[in-house]
Amino acid sequence: MTNMEQDRWSRVKGRLRTSVGEDVYTSWFARMDLEGVQDESVHLSVPTRFLKSWIQAHYADRVLTCWQAEMPEVHRIDLTVRTAMRSAAPVKEPTAPADQRRTEQANGRPAPELRATATAPVSASHDALGGSPLDPRLTFASFVIGRSNTLAHAAARQVAEGRRGDPVMFNPLYIHAGVGLGKTHLLQAVTWAGNSGNERKVLYLTAEKFMYGFVAALKTQTALAFKEALRGIDVLVIDDLQFLQGKSTQAEFCHTLNALIDAGRQVVIAADRPPSDLESLDDRVRSRLAGGLVVEMGSLGEELRLGILKSRVAAARAHHASFDVPEAVLDYLARTITHNGRDLEGAINRLLAHSKLNAQPVTLEMAEREVRDLIRPQEPKRIKIEDIQRVVARQYNVSRSDLLSSRRTANVVRPRQVAMYLAKTLTLRSLPEIGRRFGGRDHTTVLHAVRKIEALVARDIALSEEVESLKRQLQE
Repeated sequence: MTNMEQDRWSRVKGRLRTSVGEDVYTSWFARMDLEGVQDESVHLSVPTRFLKSWIQAHYADRVLTCWQAEMPEVHRIDLTVRTAMRSAAPVKEPTAPADQRRTEQANGRPAPELRATATAPVSASHDALGGSPLDPRLTFASFVIGRSNTLAHAAARQVAEGRRGDPVMFNPLYIHAGVGLGKTHLLQAVTWAGNSGNERKVLYLTAEKFMYGFVAALKTQTALAFKEALRGIDVLVIDDLQFLQGKSTQAEFCHTLNALIDAGRQVVIAADRPPSDLESLDDRVRSRLAGGLVVEMGSLGEELRLGILKSRVAAARAHHASFDVPEAVLDYLARTITHNGRDLEGAINRLLAHSKLNAQPVTLEMAEREVRDLIRPQEPKRIKIEDIQRVVARQYNVSRSDLLSSRRTANVVRPRQVAMYLAKTLTLRSLPEIGRRFGGRDHTTVLHAVRKIEALVARDIALSEEVESLKRQLQE
């Protein structure tokens, strides 16, 4: 891909993000790559068949329009599914002691001795079970540990190192985080490590693959075989649970989850939010998910971002010995690219491509030019309803249980209405969901509280200042 095509693709992605919004773009287009432009056709790729079919069905015209704004001569978008092995480097794992490996990963340095890992049999056995594609780069050896992911890494490692018949320490293990913070890396690392000894059956599925597998089994009248196959797995790993849709599919997932946990089998799940925020899932499923170990992977701190960058540079240098990124450039990237790990990897790929294609050394000026579209404004803090309840209860000297109770005394009703008003204005939760989180109240009760506080804030200066103070506390 030429520099001109790269620039066009960056502008098209910007138009697409503006057109569909950040949430839709992150869900459906963040993993779409440009393969090339030929005559009147643009060739794009995505990692899964599900993404391909969804984009073609719902956004094909939108993508074409965004390209035509840059290149009016384009009349066709070709979308293909790329394999996980495309452009992947051979997987290597250090033979240094475990403690040394962890220290070196944290510092972004590779271990000094490397040996090839026999990944093919693992991948073949996993594929035979009907698993989603695995990326051979996503192992524990390549995972960089920092303050925000230490607990999630330790829990995942504990699961991966277990043996058949061992008691399960926490079940399910539920990991949640925003886009590009390492959830998929950890889940695939569990799968690679768990399958390497061939003692246990570890199956990695995206929610889309689970959903399509179940629907296909229903169509071919093999649903019973599908259920039995899943319940024979020793460790079931489900990624992107937030995409699980459909009542029958969710019911089957719930039955499978219960069957595996009751049989002492391990379940590992990742999603972009905690179980309580998965509004589309049944209450029983949310309750079962919350009953295990729920771990949040926080945003990447600057030190961790620097470690990831150094790790990626070291991996690139294994195949391009002359590739070098000065310390000042790494510091700049770690300081300015704050959104997620995929942006960091994309930055290194751009510098490598520019350096190789143009035969020029990497400089700070070149880095500033190449990664300018990856430098995004800081996202506002995500506010949770639990945080609102806690802050409001403290402000008005009542307990959180008072806010959730059926008490109707004046010293409880007003704080409860303020908390509901803040939940509606500071979060994206629906009225029914807010009502459910406030002791199972009806959505009309929430609507009444919101309108009441809106009216009072407009004419009561003291209350208006109180509400603004609460907003500041929650947003800090």
